Amino acid sequence: MYFGLSEEQQFFQVSINKFLDDTVTVDSLRSFRDGENENLFEIVYKGLNELGLCGLIIPEKYGGLGLDSLFAISVSESLGRGIAPYPFIGSFLIAPYLIDQLGSDSQKEKYLPGIATGEIRFAVALTEITGRRSETGIQSSNRQLNGKTLFVMDDIESTHYLIVDSDAGIHIVDSNESGLEKIKLSTVDITSFISELILTEVKKEGLGSVSQNEETVKRAIDLGRIAIAADTLGASQCMLNQSIDYSKDRKQFGRPIGSFQAVKHMCAQMASDLEPCHSLVWYAAYSMDYITHESHLMACQTKAHVSEVGAFVAKTATEVHGGMGFTDDLGLHFWFKRIGLNRQLLGSPDLLREEAAEAQGI
Repeated sequence: MYFGLSEEQQFFQVSINKFLDDTVTVDSLRSFRDGENENLFEIVYKGLNELGLCGLIIPEKYGGLGLDSLFAISVSESLGRGIAPYPFIGSFLIAPYLIDQLGSDSQKEKYLPGIATGEIRFAVALTEITGRRSETGIQSSNRQLNGKTLFVMDDIESTHYLIVDSDAGIHIVDSNESGLEKIKLSTVDITSFISELILTEVKKEGLGSVSQNEETVKRAIDLGRIAIAADTLGASQCMLNQSIDYSKDRKQFGRPIGSFQAVKHMCAQMASDLEPCHSLVWYAAYSMDYITHESHLMACQTKAHVSEVGAFVAKTATEVHGGMGFTDDLGLHFWFKRIGLNRQLLGSPDLLREEAAEAQGI
C-alpha cells in the first residue's frame, strides 16, 4: 500500500510552489512590510485564485473544484513553504465548509459561487469557541449582534464576516453594515491578517440552527487546525532546506560548515523530527473525510505536535545560519514568525493537548 500524496496533489503543489517562488521573494516581502509594494497581496490573490484555490473544497455545482480535505491540506503546506500572504484557511476552507454544511439552499446559492471566484471573501471569528477572553463576547438578539471578538482570521478587504456567538450560533455579517468597527491587529507575521471586531446592533443573517451548529463548528475548527499544522510544516521544511543549502555553501577554516559534526547533528535532528510530521498531517487530513470518529483527536494532536516541532526547527535553522540568521537581509525571520503565529492560532499546544485528553476521557 502506498500512503502519500497523489500525483495530482503533488502536481498542484508544484504549480503553487513555482508561482510563489517567482512572486513572493524575500525582497518583495520586505518591500510589502515597508509599504513600498502594496500590490503584492493583490498579485498573489489573483494568481492563486486563477490556480483554483478559492474554490478548492466548494462543490462543483456551485462553481468549485469539489476536492477533499487532504487535497486542501496539501495546498496549505505549499502556502506555508512560500509564506504566501493569502487568506486561505479562514476565507476558503472554514467559511465555505460551514456554509456548505449548515447553509440553506438559498444561502449556498448566494455565497458559494462568489467564494469560488474570489469575489466574496469571508473573515472568520471563532474565538468564542477556541479561547474567548473575559473582556470579550458576542451576544445575539433580535437579528442583531453586539459585543467584541478578537483574533478574527484572514480579515483583509473582507466582504463578509462569519461570526460565532457565545451560544455557538453562527452568523453572517456584511462588512458594510452599520455598527461594525474593525480594528487591525499587528502581529509578528506580516503575511497573516488578524483583526478585532466591535459590534453595536449589527444586522446579521443566521446560519444553521444552534442544535446542529456546535458539532459542525468544531469540525470546521479541526479542519482549520490541520491546515495550520500543514502550513507550519511547509514553512519548517523550507527553513530546513535553507539551512542545508547554507551549510554546503558557507565555509570556515577552508571547508563547508556542513562538514562539521555539530552542524550535521543540528540538520539531522531537524530532519528526523520533521519527517514523521508529513504522514501525521496527511493522516489527520484523511481522517476528516473518511475516519471521522478519529478526526478531532488527530486534529488536536497534529497541530500540537507540529507546532512544537516547528518551533524547534525555526530556532535551530536560525542557529545554523549563525549571525546571518538574525539579519533582515537574509529574511529567514519571515518563516520564523509565520511558524510562531501559527502556534497560537485556533489553540496553543497546551490547550490542544487538554482537548485531546478530554476526547479520550482522561
